[in-house]
Amino acid sequence: MNVKNFTFLAVIIFFSIGCGDPAPKSLPILGKKKIVDGKEINHTIPDWNFMNQDSNMVTNKDLADVVYVTDVFFRSCPTICPKTMREMKRIYTEFEGNPQVKLVSFTIDPVRDSPALLKQYASNLEVKTDKWWFLHGDKEETYDLALDYFNTAYEDSDIPGGFNHSGKLILTDKNGHIRSFSEGTDPDETPKLIRDIKILLKEYKSDDK
Repeated sequence: MNVKNFTFLAVIIFFSIGCGDPAPKSLPILGKKKIVDGKEINHTIPDWNFMNQDSNMVTNKDLADVVYVTDVFFRSCPTICPKTMREMKRIYTEFEGNPQVKLVSFTIDPVRDSPALLKQYASNLEVKTDKWWFLHGDKEETYDLALDYFNTAYEDSDIPGGFNHSGKLILTDKNGHIRSFSEGTDPDETPKLIRDIKILLKEYKSDDK
């Protein structure tokens, strides 16, 4: 296991503490803080630019007015992806009518997962692609970005499907801060993430008053 993966595990173990607590009034900002000019700076998702299932370039700035849930996957995944996609679909269904919530899935197999095939994948899930993006981009950039989203992904020929990756579903706010997550392989955790999305939406609604 490389240094990045040790870092990933340390972050997840640290922020998994307290997952069973009662519903909070607001959500914390997760991730390791940085010190810049003597001031603490919250962890923020770096700028990214990927191609979506419609072969259009999109960026995280296009999500600046919404909260969104991300995961990493690949179409031919024989292990955890079918489980995590079922939980993403539950979230999609819960917020299908709410334009303030979107979903974003990054393929970790861009060689085989072309935008056209990702569009077919979305069609098979029977989801609207203006609500749920399926993104294709540079392989190494995707692996690095997965770590920023508290996930890990890398090629491993000894693993079924050829990729080792985690299955966390990550909630990100309008400022690019991670606010909550769940294990996408555990359907019992999805209601908590849905609850946290609603809490985050209430935070913004309260700020607008």
